Amino acid sequence: MSESPKKKPYFKALLLGALSAASYALLFTHVNQVMEYFVKGGWYAALPILTALYFSFVHGSFASTLLSIAGLQAAKGSGH
Repeated sequence: MSESPKKKPYFKALLLGALSAASYALLFTHVNQVMEYFVKGGWYAALPILTALYFSFVHGSFASTLLSIAGLQAAKGSGH
């Protein structure tokens, strides 16, 4: 059997790119309010960590999707 070509995830890339751009724009346009919460201490100390995880996930998913569209995939084994 021949494998049918997979559709490239253009819509997913567009959606994740827009979400990533909007997230960065929101963060940078409200930097004063964000910093007020980030420096409060106590339970607020988790906010920078959660924010970093959020941006890592969104931007990483976007970058992975772009690489998939470009036809670049991770190797399936270490080869050792």
